Amino acid sequence: MLEKLFHLKAKGTDVATEITAGITTFMTMAYILAVNPGILSATGMSKDAVFFATCVGAGLVTIAMGLYVNFPVALAPGMGLNAYFAVVASQRGGIPWDVALGAVFISGLIFIVLTVTQVRQLLIEAVPTSLKKAITAGIGLFITIIGLKLAHLTVVSLHLGPSLGNLTGSGGYGQLLYFEWDLIIGSFLKPDTMLALFGLILTAILMAMQVRGALLIGIVTTTLLGVPMGVTKIGDFAFTWPAFNDLAVGSLNIAGALELGLISVVLTFTFVELFDTFGTLVGTAGRAGLLDEQGRSPQIGKAMLVDAAGVSLGAFLGTSTITAYVESAAGIGEGGRTGLTAVTTGILFLLALVLAPFFRLIPDAATAPALIIVGVLMIGVVRDIDFDDFTDAFPAFLTFTLMPFTYNIANGIAAGIVFYTLLKAVTGKARQVHWLMYLLTILVIWRYVTLGGH
Repeated sequence: MLEKLFHLKAKGTDVATEITAGITTFMTMAYILAVNPGILSATGMSKDAVFFATCVGAGLVTIAMGLYVNFPVALAPGMGLNAYFAVVASQRGGIPWDVALGAVFISGLIFIVLTVTQVRQLLIEAVPTSLKKAITAGIGLFITIIGLKLAHLTVVSLHLGPSLGNLTGSGGYGQLLYFEWDLIIGSFLKPDTMLALFGLILTAILMAMQVRGALLIGIVTTTLLGVPMGVTKIGDFAFTWPAFNDLAVGSLNIAGALELGLISVVLTFTFVELFDTFGTLVGTAGRAGLLDEQGRSPQIGKAMLVDAAGVSLGAFLGTSTITAYVESAAGIGEGGRTGLTAVTTGILFLLALVLAPFFRLIPDAATAPALIIVGVLMIGVVRDIDFDDFTDAFPAFLTFTLMPFTYNIANGIAAGIVFYTLLKAVTGKARQVHWLMYLLTILVIWRYVTLGGH
C-alpha cells in the first residue's frame, strides 16, 4: 500500500528511511510548539488555543502535502510571519487578533486564486536556473545560521558607539548615540554550547562514515547527554493533556479585516509568503533531486495549492500563516524523498497534542547540529552557477548572501530578481529575461518602497 501511495522504489528509498527522515524533520521543527504560542499570546490569544492550532494546522497540512503532492516537505506556522502577526495584533498595533486572523485568511484565498490560475506556477518558468540554484544555497546558509544561533556558537555582541557630536565636532548632537552589533563566537564553557559542539562533532563523524540516520542519531544522543549536563530539562517531563478551554477555531473576523481596509497587512502577508514558499519548495525539492535540469517539477503547482489552502486553514484554526519549512531539508538530508516523510512529520505534530512535554524535552542544542550540517548538503549547488557571467553571478550572490545576513528568505529572492532583470537589460540581454521577471521587479520595488523592508 505504501509503495502504491508514495512510489518508494522509483524514488530510490524505503519505508525505514522515510520514517527516519520524517522524525528528523519533526525534531528540527518541534521548537515551534513552544515558540508560536509564546509569540501569539502577546496579542491576547490563549497559549493553549494557539498550541492546539499549531499542532492541528501543521499536522493536517503536512499530511496533505505528503498524500496529495508526495513531497517530503513539512509545513507549520512560519517564524517571522508570526512575529509580524503579533506586532499587527498587539495593543500597539491597534488591530484585534481575530481581525488579523481574517487578514491571514484573505491572503490564503489570494494564494489559492494565484495558484489555480497558474500565476504562482509561472514563477518556476520565469526564475532562471542560476537563481534557483542560489535559492537552494541561500536556504542552506539560512538554516546554518539558525543552527549556529540555536547552539549559541554564534552570538550577537552589542556595544555603544561614540556620539555623533564627537564624530562631527558639533556640540549640538553630543547626546545622539548609536549601537553597533557584531556576530562573535560563543563561549564553549556554557553547557548548551558545549553540548551543541559535541553534537556537531558526533553528527559530522557519523555523516562522514555514511551511517544511516546520522542526523537523527545525533539529535537523540545529544538530547540524552544533555540530561546529566542540565540542558535537557527531564524534571519538567509529564504526560499531560493541555487545557484547551478557550480554542480560537472559527474565531477569525474576515468582515472586520475588510472593513478596516487592511490592504498593507494583507499584502505583506502575501508578499513574504509568496517568496518564502517559492524559495523553500524550490530549495528543498532541488536538494531532494525532485527537479529537472531547468529546476522544474509538475508537482510544484500542487505543493503551492496545499500551501495556499494551509494558510487559510491555519487562520481558521487560530494561528498565523502556515508555510513550508526550511527545516524540511533536515529530513531530506536523512534520505527523505517522498510524501511518506511528510506524513510521518504530520502525524507527530498531531501526536504532540498529547505528547507535547516529551517533544519539548529536545533542547535547541540537540537540533542545532543537524541544521548546521544540512547547510553543507545544500551549499554545493553553487558550483552549478556560472560565475564567469557577472549578470548571473551577482544576482545569485545577492540571493544566497542576503538570506542569512538579513535573516529573511524573501529579501534574498527579491534582490536576486531585481538585479538579474536590471543587469540583463542594461547589457543587451533583455530577451533572456522572462516577462514575469520584469513584472516581479516592479512589484518588488513597489513593495519595499511603500511597505518597508521587513
